[in-house]
Amino acid sequence: MKERVGDLLLLALDGEFDVIVHGCNCFHTMGGGIARVIAQHFPEALEADKATPAGDREKLGSISFAQVERATGKFTIVNAYTQFDFRGPQPRVSYEAVSQAFDTIAQQFNGARIGYPMIGAGLAGGDWAIISERINTALEGCDHTLVKLPE
Repeated sequence: MKERVGDLLLLALDGEFDVIVHGCNCFHTMGGGIARVIAQHFPEALEADKATPAGDREKLGSISFAQVERATGKFTIVNAYTQFDFRGPQPRVSYEAVSQAFDTIAQQFNGARIGYPMIGAGLAGGDWAIISERINTALEGCDHTLVKLPE
């Protein structure tokens, strides 16, 4: 896993990534963290999320995605369903769902430059050491980068 500091969304708009991934819950509530910013600035991703069944536990580990095209370029936003709900005790992230979602991403976006934040380790309360190992395993051989916000 490569790492860099920056704003994932601005880097994608600047053409640094073909695909960006963020973690979602299964209730169409992109109300916090990077999901909120994505919903505000890239409604296509929210619409892709809303095209899936709300509150369906079967979504865990799956993905939805949207193609985004702006004046500066185009890329794909992947909504990875890595947690069931946004309420309740932490951790809310499902480590198995992270593995499943990133396995699918590796298959569907093979050859793409993939960027992502610390999925599941922020508001979802997961252990980044566990999550990053699962992402690395799933994306082995892929061009993928963790993008951390400046401190």
